[in-house]
Amino acid sequence: MTMPIAPGATLRHVVAAVSSILKKRGITAVLTGGACASLYTRGAYLSYDLDYILRGTVTRDQLDRAMADIAFTRLGAQYQHPAVPFFVEFPPGPLAIGDDDLVEPVDIRVGNVRVSGLSATDSCRDRLAAFYFWNDEQSLRVAAEIARRQTVEIDTIRNWSRKEGHSRGFRRFEEEIGRG
Repeated sequence: MTMPIAPGATLRHVVAAVSSILKKRGITAVLTGGACASLYTRGAYLSYDLDYILRGTVTRDQLDRAMADIAFTRLGAQYQHPAVPFFVEFPPGPLAIGDDDLVEPVDIRVGNVRVSGLSATDSCRDRLAAFYFWNDEQSLRVAAEIARRQTVEIDTIRNWSRKEGHSRGFRRFEEEIGRG
């Protein structure tokens, strides 16, 4: 049974619907990026972009058919829905954060649906990567918000930051956490 998406549906509902249909169609995909961060900040940050990294071989036609089951249509690289402002993208893999390509997804409960996504620690690192590599200040604030609202492995984030050459950026992250 597919989950219909009605006008005004929340990000959580859209994530659950997309994840459910992909799983039903045998497509393994991991929620990353801003939408994953939105879940961990409990709505303090809202992304309209749902990024899923595909695992395994999936054709564009398979994606088109799966997304059509819940009324998404492809426009270029994005899937859009007529009833909601959220859009879905499938950026190229592999699932990685910076140079770390050993990222393991976790199950995130979204209502009654188990969504494969980044852990809170990895979502934090993902947002920090945007800050470190593109100087995205909003991503720094979102990473700090994740760390304030979730249990994250600070030592893992510190060590990864050092390996990526961003110890100074990590110190800014710690300062930002303290501001909350």
